[in-house]
Amino acid sequence: MRQVLIPRLLMPSVRANGLQIEYESFGEATHPAILLIMGLGGQLVMWPDGFCAGLARAGYRVIRFDNRDVGLSTKLDHLGKPALLRASLAYTLGLPVRAPYTLDDMALDTLGLMDALSIESAHVVGISMGGMIAQLLAGRHPARVRSLTSIMSSSGNPRLPGPTLPVRLHMIRRPARRDREGLIAHGIRTWRLIGSPGYPDTEAELREKVARQIDRNVHPAGFVRQMTAIMASKSRVPLLRCIQVPTLIIHGKLDPLVPVAAAHDLVRHLPQARLEIIDGMGHDLPRALLPRIEALILEHVGEAERIAGERGLARERRGRCAGTPSTVVAAQETRV
Repeated sequence: MRQVLIPRLLMPSVRANGLQIEYESFGEATHPAILLIMGLGGQLVMWPDGFCAGLARAGYRVIRFDNRDVGLSTKLDHLGKPALLRASLAYTLGLPVRAPYTLDDMALDTLGLMDALSIESAHVVGISMGGMIAQLLAGRHPARVRSLTSIMSSSGNPRLPGPTLPVRLHMIRRPARRDREGLIAHGIRTWRLIGSPGYPDTEAELREKVARQIDRNVHPAGFVRQMTAIMASKSRVPLLRCIQVPTLIIHGKLDPLVPVAAAHDLVRHLPQARLEIIDGMGHDLPRALLPRIEALILEHVGEAERIAGERGLARERRGRCAGTPSTVVAAQETRV
């Protein structure tokens, strides 16, 4: 079989929403864009190289990037480091959580990245926290989203079950040691707790995944600020009800961090959603499942492209969500 070379732009950065955002692009710039939004504390390299290249080979421009406060994007240390234990307690009790920034701010970062790359609209794929950001993009800026894929994510509905107790305790626990080996050991324990029981990665695979992030950048304060942004966010259910783009929800049946009830909740509130529950999958992207997840996304975005071609993308997407106050939208767009 002839090997197809995929054009790849290695980790440049652009100015977006007042921040420097590090990104990487696979595929031709003229192809329809797939924008990948990573989850809590995850760097762009958490989207596997082969997965990105596979999407690009199917005829798409694939962009992965570092969210604010992680990887090589701007760090916001001047905003201070929230008291994570206090915030977690308030969140558990249903009390307001104060955060240095919000998921809406992170959605505007993503929108700013699209503007900087001259991407008018994209198929948006978000995982975990990235799925929450993707939901906000689709709800607040429907003309910019061709399709939505939400992986192991949640609506923020306060009635949903939370993480298992072992996972909850681990998420607020500091590593026993702060040197490289200590951080790697802590990361491996994290993935063992939240990973896929039906598709366990080997010790070597986990070590490679964790070490790649640690050797690229370590910024615990950014992780804490992102976590408090999640806890401070309100339910997105009212917004989800007016999202009209084709939506795919992928979730692991054995997810201990965002239990599968979150997926069933999402499909109830998203008018154009279909649901794929994967047996044996937890809260990760195990290597054995990557071909299946890639195929699901390609089928979904291909169908969205077909629908857009038939109906006219501009006519279908231009309407603002009725639940979004025009003054808020105007203020958000001014900040980009």
